Amino acid sequence: MRRIVRLLSVAVAVLSLVSCGGAQGTEPKTQHLDIGEDTFNFIVANDLGRNGYYDQKMIAEEMGTLAENVDIEFVAAAGDVHHFEGVASVDDPLWMTNYELIYSHPELMLDWYPILGNHEYRGNTQAVLDYGTVSRRWVMSDRYYAKSFEVDDTTSMTVVFVDTTPLIDKYHKESEDKYRDVAAQSIEEQLAWIDSTLMASDDTWKIVIGHHPIYADTDKDDEERINMQERLDPILRRNGVDMYICGHIHNFQHIRPADSDIDYVVNTSGSLSRDVKPVEGTVFCSSATGFSVVSAAGDRLVLYMLDKNGNVIHTVERMRE
Repeated sequence: MRRIVRLLSVAVAVLSLVSCGGAQGTEPKTQHLDIGEDTFNFIVANDLGRNGYYDQKMIAEEMGTLAENVDIEFVAAAGDVHHFEGVASVDDPLWMTNYELIYSHPELMLDWYPILGNHEYRGNTQAVLDYGTVSRRWVMSDRYYAKSFEVDDTTSMTVVFVDTTPLIDKYHKESEDKYRDVAAQSIEEQLAWIDSTLMASDDTWKIVIGHHPIYADTDKDDEERINMQERLDPILRRNGVDMYICGHIHNFQHIRPADSDIDYVVNTSGSLSRDVKPVEGTVFCSSATGFSVVSAAGDRLVLYMLDKNGNVIHTVERMRE
């Protein structure tokens, strides 16, 4: 029987009446991250690669400092680790200037589970998959894959990492000039795999991580969200997914459509952010840079949005009854 969940949030939305905090608006109230013991925690970071500039190095240090005080199991790198043209090979210097020398804190020397973003598709995507032969913390078994984790003796969590760029038509149309590896990827095969993987999971919590949003405020092509809503969203809804977490838009957004039980989260950029405004279903949004922490327990799943100073500016919380 499908579990019943209820949403508890720091900010309660009334559709478009929500105000967004950030650089151009009122800063949201903040609190320090307080995670109890006996939880399973991981970091979500994306839209990173700017050679340490803007807020990237500062945020990387904050991620490491947090990991000194909170037991972090892994980092989910939700795409666009490399701006702007991806990487040419596993030996590309961008691996050092965008990644290794930036995320150098000792507490970040743990497993990183990456996915491809649209900027990776502008370069050599196979090199991104193969980088695990160079860096043992880069754990990427395929373009899309799933991991199951034991939270405690009675609780488990499935995290499905999906490759969203090939699910969007515009990238196929531009594959000859900009996104060369997209044309070789099958939309149908990936969707069938996602559906079967989620259907086979009987884990307590189900999270899907992709690069592109299903719902979001953005000036990017409407086709992106339309394709995601038509292709991926029905699979998530019928398989009892708790959270869909993505990046791409470079700001924080938490959206809860009236007709869905899923919490749709846009994780902000780990370097340079953009302005944002509420849309239908917006619970919270902010143009702050930063990252997120997901914390799972037997009866509680929480995503904390943290700004570049490590302050919690919003939480997305789900409870099992």
